[in-house]
Amino acid sequence: MSFATLSRIGLDKPLRLLLINAGDAESITWAGLVQPLRLCARALGPQAFQLDIRTPQQVAAEGGHWHVALLVADETQAPLSGELCRAVIERCRSAPFWGGVGAAVLWLADAGVMDGVRIALPWALYADAEAKAERAILTPHLFDIDGPHLTCCGGAASIDFSLTLIDTIFGADAQALVKEALCVDKVRGKEERQRVALQARFGVLQPKLSEAVTLMEANIEEPLSTDDIASLVGLSRRQLERLFKQYLGSLPSRYYLELRLQRSRQLLLDTHYSIVQVGLMCGFSSGSHFSTAFGTLFGNTPREERQRKLMPPS
Repeated sequence: MSFATLSRIGLDKPLRLLLINAGDAESITWAGLVQPLRLCARALGPQAFQLDIRTPQQVAAEGGHWHVALLVADETQAPLSGELCRAVIERCRSAPFWGGVGAAVLWLADAGVMDGVRIALPWALYADAEAKAERAILTPHLFDIDGPHLTCCGGAASIDFSLTLIDTIFGADAQALVKEALCVDKVRGKEERQRVALQARFGVLQPKLSEAVTLMEANIEEPLSTDDIASLVGLSRRQLERLFKQYLGSLPSRYYLELRLQRSRQLLLDTHYSIVQVGLMCGFSSGSHFSTAFGTLFGNTPREERQRKLMPPS
């Protein structure tokens, strides 16, 4: 599944979204997530969107039916008790799309329900994840979707995640209304990374990996080969591929391609360069290759991406 799949649930009326507040109601993780959704629910009305906010105890005792269910907690919050946590997770998993925001992502991974799933975890909790949730695949992204699983690292990224959910489920017009109300100019995409995530996670333990990613980020327009990168960081190609597979769940070539496509998407949204120019600036000599690769990652073509964002609110 992808965000394209998530968008189909917006056809159901009313769309029911559950937020379970297991942390501090004044934290930016919670406020950044709930405020855009509250504004959206107010604008669309209860016939289109019903936002359900509950405590873990309420969810465990009462249950319900939702299209999306998210467990939310800031990093300072102690984990839920075993029995309560299991009950809340069971309720969440009954929704077609479910997951966690902030520290709750680690709780889900620790419970074993994120085994083999790509998760966006706050970088400050990476050390805990290494000890408790080894079978989950940590990504350095602000938020992620893997099958029915939705995860967000929390903090200020909660705002981007919330606005992206609104755009995906209810459309660009609904997102534009909320952005205007919140005075938000730019929404960061799910592919953008926590800036300190790699260093925080690997630190001095995997300097070669951090160095390889830095080389990729510095060489977008004229991509280096995997052999070149391996040589520059002092590893064999096989050693480099093993590092990427173990710690990033991807091959160097695939990770590099996604970096370039993420950069191209940013240029399409934030600049007036032509689509051909954007492709060249991100290392694609062929327009058809650029369009195919972009569509595979994001679910639409570069032209569709730009047209969708240029479409004025109704």
